[in-house]
Amino acid sequence: MKILLFGTFDILHPGHQSLFQQARRYGDTVIAVIARDNTVKKLKKHAPYFTEKQRQKNLRQTNWADKVYLGDKKDYFKIIKKVKPNIICLGYDQKFFIKELKRKIGEWGLKIKIIRLSSFQPKKYKSRWFRNSLISKYVGYKIH
Repeated sequence: MKILLFGTFDILHPGHQSLFQQARRYGDTVIAVIARDNTVKKLKKHAPYFTEKQRQKNLRQTNWADKVYLGDKKDYFKIIKKVKPNIICLGYDQKFFIKELKRKIGEWGLKIKIIRLSSFQPKKYKSRWFRNSLISKYVGYKIH
C-alpha cells in the first residue's frame, strides 16, 4: 500500500517524525510531497525558513519517507495521479486544499482513503515556534 503525505516540512522536529511513523502503520511505502516555496508564501503568508530544495534534502536524510517529491508548481494535485496512492494521510492541523482534494479524487474516479493523523504534543512541537526561535536567535527579535 502506498501512503502519500503533503506538507511544508520546513524545520523538522519530533512532531514530523510522529506523522511519518503514524503514516507507516497504514502501508509499506510512504511518499512525501513538499510544498513549493511560492505555495508556502501564498498560503502561510511567509517564506519557509529553508528553501524547497533544502527541505527536500533534509527530509530525505531522515529516511522517514521512501520517496520525497517537490510538489508541482501549478497543479497541487498532479502528484496524486502520478503516484496513485491507496491512502492520503493528513496532519492534524492540515487545512489547505482539503475540500478540493476530495473533489478531485472523486472527479478522477480514484479510490483513495483520506486519513487524518493525530497530533504529537502540539503545544510543544509546531514548526512556527521553531522558526520564530531560530530567526530571533540570529536577528535578535521575536516574530509573532
